[in-house]
Amino acid sequence: MSLADILDPLQQPLMTVLGTPVSWTEVLGFGSGALCVWLVARQHLANWPIGIANNLFFILLFTQAGLYADAGLQIVFIALAAYGWWTWTHGGGPGTSVLPVRGTTRTEWAWLLTAGAVGTLALTLLLSRATDSTVPFWDALTTSLSLMATYGQCRKRVESWWLWIAADIVYIPLYAYKELYLTSLLYAGFLTLCLIGLRNWSRELTPAKDQLTGVPA
Repeated sequence: MSLADILDPLQQPLMTVLGTPVSWTEVLGFGSGALCVWLVARQHLANWPIGIANNLFFILLFTQAGLYADAGLQIVFIALAAYGWWTWTHGGGPGTSVLPVRGTTRTEWAWLLTAGAVGTLALTLLLSRATDSTVPFWDALTTSLSLMATYGQCRKRVESWWLWIAADIVYIPLYAYKELYLTSLLYAGFLTLCLIGLRNWSRELTPAKDQLTGVPA
């Protein structure tokens, strides 16, 4: 049995939404993605393996839809998930294995914004010249925002939720334009979960001065 034989059933239509076939891949991506974000908002460690499964489903889905940057992004997400999984369990520092929620420093913002701008420009040019993408800039922008947000999630930076919110605001109409209606609906749900995650993490935010002095937040 070849890999194509295994993947083909996942690509078959399961139902129709607004006259557009919805595959098993999109349905499974919907379910695993919603569960992953719900677990992240609650700082539950299981979000990482669930997220990896979600990335695998989305590699198939986005490749089919011609969202090549988003498909490639999932591979990076898998690597970052492994890093985040380790960091959440080993990054708390001496005396604790729990990584605290913290704010993003000015230095981190400086290099994140620089990397995001450069990444968006580079990916836009690459997608415009090397692929048949019909939305090179928006695909590149959401890719860069998602990578910035994932870094913050790995380090438990509370502002990572704002980056996810910005990405979701673009993703929702982008996926609808690509007729991925179930995925567009999923990202509308993500937007709600991001707001919940922002609220929950903000309540546990450890001020920088407390981290330095060891005084409990």
